[in-house]
Amino acid sequence: MKRLLILLLAASASAPALAQHSGHSAPPPPAEEEPDPHAGHDMPAAPPSQPAPPQTDPHAGHAMPAPAPPAPPQATDPHAGHAMPPQPSGSQPSGPHQGHDMAAPQPATDPHAGHQMEPTQAPAPPVAPPPPEASSGPQHAADLVFGTEQMADVREETRRLHGGMRFYRFTIDQLEVALRDGRDGYAWEDVQFRYGGDIDKLWIKSEGEGTFGEGVESAEVQALWSHAIDPWFDLQAGLRYDFRPDPERAYLVLGVQGLAPYWFEVDAAAFISDKGDISARVEAENDQRITQRLILQPRVELDLALQDVPEIGVGSGLSTAEAGLRLRYEIVPEFAPYVGVQYEHAFGDTRRFRRLASDDVGGWSLVLGVKAWF
Repeated sequence: MKRLLILLLAASASAPALAQHSGHSAPPPPAEEEPDPHAGHDMPAAPPSQPAPPQTDPHAGHAMPAPAPPAPPQATDPHAGHAMPPQPSGSQPSGPHQGHDMAAPQPATDPHAGHQMEPTQAPAPPVAPPPPEASSGPQHAADLVFGTEQMADVREETRRLHGGMRFYRFTIDQLEVALRDGRDGYAWEDVQFRYGGDIDKLWIKSEGEGTFGEGVESAEVQALWSHAIDPWFDLQAGLRYDFRPDPERAYLVLGVQGLAPYWFEVDAAAFISDKGDISARVEAENDQRITQRLILQPRVELDLALQDVPEIGVGSGLSTAEAGLRLRYEIVPEFAPYVGVQYEHAFGDTRRFRRLASDDVGGWSLVLGVKAWF
């Protein structure tokens, strides 16, 4: 009964407190301590704790110098490594780069500077004769496929169309009037007709001269077979016949004609007459183009004889020489009129024979003519 009364008094005392904290989350009550499992046991007293043994100093007995005090940190010099020129006394730097050697930036160093670099050359191709197998096959490989007879006909047709064609050309190199003191005349030089291919040709030549009112003084025709001996020159052989002067003569001809270095057109021939007389002639000319149409042509002709031939007025040695200069204008490539001068001179016995016949022994002439080809 007494205990019930105590509980009622305790409940009435705690009621206002519960009303004061109504709605609050009350903290959980502290956990109760676990009971000591040795409570009530007769436990002997614990011995006092022993102190830990002192640790041995590894440097005991050593003479240790006193440690040096740490050096104070030094500020990094911002100009360390710069080439600093001397500053005048009392001057103060006025900028962050004051006193710096501000030189122009140097180009990057060439890694090959100072090296002797040999020029790079492509390796030379191997030089060796062709292997024997290169010549072991047939001469015409197509014969193995199409047959020898059929391919022979094809090769002949190809040669005829592309390598054996025939051409012709008629050329008048000089057809002119010569105006000289008291005895005007006319002449034709290097009138030529040729027919044939690249290697072999028939060549016909003619030249001559005369005086107005007196007729033709000299005239000749040559019929020659011409064979190419290289890309520049032809070997020529054949016959020459002189209609003038009287008496008429026939000759065997052997010569060369072609294009010499520096574009000189050369025609040289030796002659043996039916009387056994031997003579020779050399002609050379060169075209100097002033413009595409205006052309200057120097020309030289020399006649020589091995012996005197009084019947036709020819002396031994250098008999006559001609030198001319002609300026022509090509209206079209096939037709070109010209004007020029020419000098002729007779030498030795030829000069003497002409004087005895009251002929000119030489002199200057003004020439007007035309060059054409068809």
